[in-house]
Amino acid sequence: MSRSAPPRAVVFDLDGTLLDSLPLVLAAITHAIEPHGARPTMDIFSHLGGPPERFMGTLLKNPAHVPDALRRMDRFHRENEQLIQPFAGALEIIATLHRAGIRTGVWTGRDRESTDRILQRHALDRVFGTVVCGDDLPTHKPDPAGLREILRRLDVPASATIFVGDADVDVLGGAAAGVDTLLIRHARTIDAAVLARAWRATATPREAYGAIAAALGEAIQAIR
Repeated sequence: MSRSAPPRAVVFDLDGTLLDSLPLVLAAITHAIEPHGARPTMDIFSHLGGPPERFMGTLLKNPAHVPDALRRMDRFHRENEQLIQPFAGALEIIATLHRAGIRTGVWTGRDRESTDRILQRHALDRVFGTVVCGDDLPTHKPDPAGLREILRRLDVPASATIFVGDADVDVLGGAAAGVDTLLIRHARTIDAAVLARAWRATATPREAYGAIAAALGEAIQAIR
């Protein structure tokens, strides 16, 4: 599916979209729930994109274990956060968007504190026009309120925006906001109903960045 006009803004999810953090996220979840007799499965990918309090209870048989699991996950993540790195091509596409005058934002389910730490670590804290985190609003993906708030702050309409994410909730949230959403599959099987609501789907982040550049067309060519 093609767009009628190049976008004026591109909004990114963070984990699994710009940052290669999913291995650490899964390791942290495993560390959190294994002492309580559980292990994550591939099904968890469809639930990622919001605060861990929302999915942790679905992984544990006893709700009383959730607070301890959340503490273990947070501690493990903090101790290994330096392992998180941008995907190849992520920094380049962000720089290209800025040179082309395209506004950018981040809509992530990650909490504000860890988001700020990670962005600062990679000198991305002043790159984006705005960032909305999982604990900034009372709603979470796939509720579109966070994306609509970003559009308001960037002062761009949904029709002039592309949202890029890697989770089912990204597609559902983007579609609910009326924003063309590019889904990064990461080789997982996507529910047909979710895939039908995506503007496009790519196998890898690198391919997604290329699709963004292609959608920008002449705006990108003018600066090369």
